[in-house]
Amino acid sequence: MKKILLSVAGFDPSSGAGVLLDLKVFQEFGFQGMSILTSLTAQNTKEVQRIHALPSRFLWEQYKTLEADVSFSGIKVGMIGSKDNIRVVSQILSRNKNMPRVVDPVFKSSEGAWLLKREFIPGYISAIGGKASLLTPNLEEAQLISGNQIKNPEDLKAAAEKIYFQTKIPCLIKGLGIRSTIMDLLYDGTKFYSFENEKIKKRVHGTGCFLSSSILGFLAEGHSLGKACLLASRFTHRARQEAIKPGMGRYIIPFPRERKSK
Repeated sequence: MKKILLSVAGFDPSSGAGVLLDLKVFQEFGFQGMSILTSLTAQNTKEVQRIHALPSRFLWEQYKTLEADVSFSGIKVGMIGSKDNIRVVSQILSRNKNMPRVVDPVFKSSEGAWLLKREFIPGYISAIGGKASLLTPNLEEAQLISGNQIKNPEDLKAAAEKIYFQTKIPCLIKGLGIRSTIMDLLYDGTKFYSFENEKIKKRVHGTGCFLSSSILGFLAEGHSLGKACLLASRFTHRARQEAIKPGMGRYIIPFPRERKSK
């Protein structure tokens, strides 16, 4: 029987991010993807026009209904959409301790729209503390969580270490530009691991979702955290290279495509 991976995230009608992209990635790994929605959005490749967070009670009902029927092998959490959903997401993570759990703390859209209000971020981080295998903030999210400015690799290390000690969760910070490359940095509580790829000029929507769901896929295959992050970083870089522009805004990652894990 196929392993089942669960995405807890928002709905992006363009399919460039959120649960639709997560499910595509899970399928690429040969896993059965399932999802529960935290929020609906009115958006296209250019902008997010409106966000409608689903009631926390309904979020919990979605989860409980699935849980009564199937067993999960991994969970990815993306956009949670509202303060009220924090408690439910924390409960879901707590109920699934013996599996990979990757949290992508989505606070803002690519265009700058707040997806979780700034004042709720400390409460969210506190609520998920110790309840995940990995946290994957981008630079801005890492600065909001840690309170540190990040301008160079040493800043990146300091922020990743601080976030780990705040959350007791290994932290992968994404997207520091260094000349012609982009660096991602993982701190697992003991060691640092850096992953660099060439910069790509395309403005690609959904790469954070793609990376975090890919890491979950590699973890579900049995890879160590460091190896999963390395493979997912390379996989995401290839996906960015192949991105297409279906509308007038950002590029998105196309499917189907071939996954190469080595």
